[in-house]
Amino acid sequence: DQQEHSIGVILSGMGTDGTLGLRAIKEKGGSVFVQLPESAKFDGMPRSAVDAGLADVISAVEELPANINAYIHHAPLFTKPNMLDEDQSKSSIEKVMLILRSQTGHDFSLYKKTTIHRRIERRIGLHHMDNIAAYVRFLRENPQEVELLFNELLIGVTNFFRDPAAWESLKTEALPKLLAKRTPEQTLRAWVPACSTGEEAYSLAMLFEEALDSLKPHKTTKKYKLQIFATDLDLHAVERARAGVYPPNISADVSPERLRRFFVKDERGYRVSKSIREMVIFAPQNIIMDPPFTKLDLLTCRNLFIYLTSELQKKLLPLFHYSLKPDGILFLGTSETISGLDDLFAPVDVKMRLYRRLETGQPAQAVEFPTAFSKARLSASAKLIKPSVNIQSLADSLLLQTYSPAAVMTNENGDILYISGRTGKYIEAAAGKANWNIFVMAREGLRYELSGAFQKALRQKETVTLKDLVVGTNGGTQTINV
Repeated sequence: DQQEHSIGVILSGMGTDGTLGLRAIKEKGGSVFVQLPESAKFDGMPRSAVDAGLADVISAVEELPANINAYIHHAPLFTKPNMLDEDQSKSSIEKVMLILRSQTGHDFSLYKKTTIHRRIERRIGLHHMDNIAAYVRFLRENPQEVELLFNELLIGVTNFFRDPAAWESLKTEALPKLLAKRTPEQTLRAWVPACSTGEEAYSLAMLFEEALDSLKPHKTTKKYKLQIFATDLDLHAVERARAGVYPPNISADVSPERLRRFFVKDERGYRVSKSIREMVIFAPQNIIMDPPFTKLDLLTCRNLFIYLTSELQKKLLPLFHYSLKPDGILFLGTSETISGLDDLFAPVDVKMRLYRRLETGQPAQAVEFPTAFSKARLSASAKLIKPSVNIQSLADSLLLQTYSPAAVMTNENGDILYISGRTGKYIEAAAGKANWNIFVMAREGLRYELSGAFQKALRQKETVTLKDLVVGTNGGTQTINV
């Protein structure tokens, strides 16, 4: 009930008790103080909190009272009367936003101001500072703190099957109706933006398998497949999601039956089973700046809107409408709504925030968002050095371009680093803000197969070949090998 003023303290103890409570505190913007595991007689509870990424301050038990007292004294800068001049506060907040944009390349100006203030205030309190101007100076001198604030604003608190009744409604009401309108042979597509560490995406994969089980027994039931694209701004969260390893305390959210069926127990806790992991492709993405996934059957975006301004919510919803196929399902958080856009979505279960996409002639609206600064710029004073050229290198280059197959070099996230040869029949520039990611640029008919092969090559560290793919191009189709 204390919301952002909540404080959680974890001391010596066995097991993982308390971690769920800490998640609730973090979700509301509160702070967590944890005893240094090495100093605890029983380190189970402290280590669980640390491993879950929930600890703000980790110290010896003797130092915790002083740390908590200092935090309480310094934190409430935006709530204490006369603590800050309004203009000074606004100016300092803008400076913080600029520092974030210049270092991370992301703009948080359309996040709710209360959310921004609480998170900045929390960081100030943890550093025992008396004013925001001092924090601005601290940010400028400490790039690591900028990254910590960035992660703070991402609010990556999540868990499996959050709001169980809503997930049950998705399984029993929405999914059966959706499957009834799709042919068994086709692969259904889903997108989970703001997926954080993957719990929501994996929950969807598990639920889909259960929904197939609950359908009337039929020999074609198991032919239905679901491909889930899960994206997030936080690169570290995406990496954790790909690993699919979670602490033992997920047993509080995941039933014993689901643990047995969909997880493998190991020394770190639970690993999501291979069959479920292969249903999900994780990738970094800025939902506001990057092109969306399209032709989706299902889009789950739960508990992101509660941190965004109503202005941005009303621009993202038409984008979601554009992404979904007719009768596609939109699944929001229980505190979120479609903001009166009844011409775009019809309710499937209003209480559980399940909606069906309506057919309409209204085009998708562009999301107007301040252009983020690039993390790395070429200095205006930097001199371009012309490389030395010789006949042999020119000949080699010409032969490679003429006789070698088209090739694209990417990093592990699919961002294009180098292109060789004519790649037009494989990739094309997507509409909207430029995005040099191969999954965004892949032509229709190639993106899904390419994503799966890419992840398989990363996991197995071996060559993966795709043959006889039918890809759309210039109003027709062509068959290609990759």
